[in-house]
Order: sequence, then structure tokens, then C-alpha cells
Amino acid sequence: QLQLVESGGGLVQPGESLRLSCGASGVSLDDKAIGWFRQAPGKEREGVSCINRDGVTFNYAWSVKGRFTISRDNAKNTVYLQMNNLKPEDTAVYYCAAKDSPWRCSRDSNLMDYWGKGTLVTVSS
Repeated sequence: QLQLVESGGGLVQPGESLRLSCGASGVSLDDKAIGWFRQAPGKEREGVSCINRDGVTFNYAWSVKGRFTISRDNAKNTVYLQMNNLKPEDTAVYYCAAKDSPWRCSRDSNLMDYWGKGTLVTVSS
């Protein structure tokens, strides 16, 4: 069973940056599309970005355009979400999710097969 683990969350001030990591032990992520989702208090979970095995990226949240970048390092079995110029509205629990398909990214959380437990990002002055 694939277990995803997110890390890198924390409390930052507006305008600062964070890099989230999503890893898995014992199972290769090479053959899976990996997505980042987030859920803010009182809101539904939304897709942020996704990357397929070949490194093709899909960005779903217009509010993070130009600020967030997803990437993967297959040698380290890790997917990253670089978040720059963070805003208070980015405050949420961020989850990574995997799909049992190398190429089929999705913004629909119902279509992802595996989930991490999430990491909290708080942006506040």
C-alpha cells in the first residue's frame, strides 16, 4: 500500500516562500501522476497542481498562477510544490495525492487513488 508523506508546511508571513515535499517509502512514484490539493477552513478541497511521470505539469488553481510550481525528482522519489509570494488566502492544509497512472493528472480529488495526511500552511502577519 502506497503511503505518501508531506512535509515542509509551517507558519510564514505574507510574501515569504515555502517548499512542500511529498515522498513515499518503499514504493516508487515514478509510474504515478502526483497532485497537490489544498483545503482551507470551511472550504472544499481544491486541486492546485499536478505532474505526470514525464514532468508535464497541470495547474488548476488560478489564484496561484505564477507563484506556485510543481516539480518532481524521480531519483529522490519526491514531488515538490514551491510556493512563492504566499498570501493569507493560501492558508490551508496541503495534501499530495497519487494516481495509479503515469500520465493522467486530475483536479478532481475523487479520482486520485492515494493520499497523504497533509501538512498545514499558515500565512499570517
